[in-house]
Amino acid sequence: MASSSRSTQTAVFRSLNSKLLIGSGLLLLIAFVAIFGSWLSPYAYDQMSVLQRMKPPSSAHWFGTDELGRDVFSRTLTGAGMSIAIGFGATMLSLLVGVPLGLLSGYKRGGFDEFVMRCMDVLLSMPPIMLGLLFLAVSEPSAWKAILAVGCVYIPPTVRLTRSIALELANEEFIEAARARSESTWYILIKEILPNAWPTIAVEGSLRVTFAILLGAALSFLGMGAQPPSSEWGLMISQARPYIAQAPWIALAPGLAMCLTVIAINLFGDGLRAAIDPRSASRGH
Repeated sequence: MASSSRSTQTAVFRSLNSKLLIGSGLLLLIAFVAIFGSWLSPYAYDQMSVLQRMKPPSSAHWFGTDELGRDVFSRTLTGAGMSIAIGFGATMLSLLVGVPLGLLSGYKRGGFDEFVMRCMDVLLSMPPIMLGLLFLAVSEPSAWKAILAVGCVYIPPTVRLTRSIALELANEEFIEAARARSESTWYILIKEILPNAWPTIAVEGSLRVTFAILLGAALSFLGMGAQPPSSEWGLMISQARPYIAQAPWIALAPGLAMCLTVIAINLFGDGLRAAIDPRSASRGH
């Protein structure tokens, strides 16, 4: 019976490792396109041709053309860079702000912890899309402001996650030993707690990129993120709405690109979780 259970867990773990390999491969491909998309594109992303408006996919235009005669394939490739930049940039911002704040809040506790967590609760009470719009409503929309807005949206969940880890580790023996040596608070946080917290934070951060990309695309879709003539995927889908019936390929190409990116990140995150903590394979699958 025990050997059967172990073999089942081993099979699941191998499956999750394959997810890590597939996800990593897809992410490398997507990163290559994001970096070199403008060089790989057969046409300039903003090159218009009135005579080529809404042409279906062909050998000349693999994904067809849009309402202005622009090549959809070229725009999808070029837009990868901005879409990925919004997702990863926002995630990095949420980690840079949320992790130190969560560590300090969970370790110090008391009034500081209470104040920080009540502020986070207020922000978490609002839907992410509404909170993002609130951050963007005070100034002219742009791609870099969308990164700031999406990053701010995901600071509260990052703080809560990091705080819970810090609370769990704060009473461990190695932390007590560091206190007995009269180590400073920041030494304990950076040298003792963070190295033990980073695997969970890294996994959650990798999965958070997915939500950041989708939220960034949603803000662009609503006209509050990237602005024309940008080829950011959410903006492309927004601009394609009036032409869905006549030319569905205009929205289909960036939509599929976004789906592939989300799938790749989810595969990578699941595989990374299993590689860091093999017990998660038997708990969650």
